[in-house]
Amino acid sequence: MTKARYDTALTIAGSDGSGGAGIQADLKTFAALGCYGLSVITAVTAQSTTGVAGLFALPADFVAKQLEVLLGDIEVDAVKIGMLAAGETITAVGEAIRRRLGVPLVLDTVLTSSSGMDLLPPEAGDLMARELFPLSTLVTPNLREAAVLAGLQRTPSSRSEMERAAELLLHRGAPAVLVTGGHLAGETCDDFLLSEKGEEWFSAPKVPTRNAHGTGCTLSSAIAAHLARGFELHDAVRRAKIYTLEALRAGAPFVLGKGSGPLRHLHP
Repeated sequence: MTKARYDTALTIAGSDGSGGAGIQADLKTFAALGCYGLSVITAVTAQSTTGVAGLFALPADFVAKQLEVLLGDIEVDAVKIGMLAAGETITAVGEAIRRRLGVPLVLDTVLTSSSGMDLLPPEAGDLMARELFPLSTLVTPNLREAAVLAGLQRTPSSRSEMERAAELLLHRGAPAVLVTGGHLAGETCDDFLLSEKGEEWFSAPKVPTRNAHGTGCTLSSAIAAHLARGFELHDAVRRAKIYTLEALRAGAPFVLGKGSGPLRHLHP
């Protein structure tokens, strides 16, 4: 008898002890969307809903070891990369992926925490672009990350500026870019997808909630989950956008901690 096979999604990211972002958010998102989640931890944070108080990056060779062991055993259908924490880890992850993987990869370009702490050394942004952009199916920067990685002097504050940032990132080697506009002024959250195949805007109403911790992690891992299940890129982004909106809505009534609480990843 032929045995059923899981759709598998791998997250390479840091740990968030509060459960709202990072590895924890990714695994919950994978499970909610029907994927078996695998993880490679790059760093451990001292973190709560009020912010990141400390960061310990795992040695790059041990991150690579985690990857090698998993990939030698389990077939992976898609990968999401989040916080990498160190330039050496960027290089190690890039080498391992080039050697072992040829599946869809979503790169969430985590540079700083929402409270302003550096989660990647500032000088490592260019290394990330050189090493990982060409290996990615999709790169998902927020407005500030898009500005830094595109070499812009200021953060995009309009649709036209988001489009310009996406064009610059495409020129840096990314085959597709989703610039997320959740911090843009207005009543809607507008994200811009640009690829060699075309462009598309995805809009959703902003949810009045203080529980938005890990929204970027959730969106990027939801895209990876849908790619793992075989959806093409534009459809995966559309479905991930809907899932993230509903997780924000479902989490809005809850109180967890003293700061920005999590989305409700496992909403009905």
